[in-house]
Amino acid sequence: MVYSEGGVTDEFPFLLGHEAAGTVEIVGEGVDSVAVGDFVVLNWRAVCGRCRACKRGRPQYCFDTLNAAQPMTLPDGTKLTAALGVGAFSEKTLVHAGQCTKVDPNADPTEVALIGCGVMAGFGAAVNTGGVGHGDSVAVIGCGGVGSAAIAGARLAGATKIIAIDRDPRKLAWATELGATHTIDATQADLVTAVRDLTDGFGADVVVDAVGRPETWKQAFYARDLAGTLVLVGEPTRDMQLVMPFVDFFSHGGALKSSWYGDCLPARDFPVLVDLYRQGRFPLERFVTERIGIEQVEEALRAIRNGDVLRSVIVL
Repeated sequence: MVYSEGGVTDEFPFLLGHEAAGTVEIVGEGVDSVAVGDFVVLNWRAVCGRCRACKRGRPQYCFDTLNAAQPMTLPDGTKLTAALGVGAFSEKTLVHAGQCTKVDPNADPTEVALIGCGVMAGFGAAVNTGGVGHGDSVAVIGCGGVGSAAIAGARLAGATKIIAIDRDPRKLAWATELGATHTIDATQADLVTAVRDLTDGFGADVVVDAVGRPETWKQAFYARDLAGTLVLVGEPTRDMQLVMPFVDFFSHGGALKSSWYGDCLPARDFPVLVDLYRQGRFPLERFVTERIGIEQVEEALRAIRNGDVLRSVIVL
């Protein structure tokens, strides 16, 4: 959505689509990490292994991730900017070998494809970045695909109070199906007050902002406990500005974190999520609202904007 509206870069034309699963059809010279016929989920964090983050043992923060060296083009030779280096709104795409993560070939590709970004980002925001654990209280602002994945992740991690916050009753209903224990309609209640009322007046241990706007970040900041953690996983646009009293940062402890791709390592985390899904412990199927053809992409984007779907999956 942010890509389609020019919120990430203005290097048009784009080839959108950054969540995908499929079968490797051909590999380049020297590739030995995947082979023809492998079932893979694509990722946009092929770590380089050489940058300062990788060398310090923090590859989830890799500063030089790898993409295919050769760009895809239109028939007239115009170079395309592949969304997050994936560009999956096509029958075939070209990616770096490190962007291919082998997973259980018996998994449904229309469901595990979502691990490629949105589900992993939300799950990882709660579990990897937020460090949600047994007995924690968690609040999630924004219950679209990413926020709902954070809720499902918090449930799997053992959080006992999971508060879903949104302005759309349909999304709150989806969040409840995925593990929310409480819901707050942000059109009917003050978000910060409502979260505190549900947490004995203290605020949540972890608050995930899956919207990514200055106003929701502020709400997340004040809705957490004094030593709580705020995780920003919703992606702001380049023009947004945040203004807050500086003293409030000093007077509140805890941690303020940004979650890059759920701080995941695809090679480590994708197979685990697929296994949890295959065991019936992580309900990926509930994220798929509809399966569509490539010709229905524009309709699907409108449906997302309107909040009519959690996720639409293109089947090629």
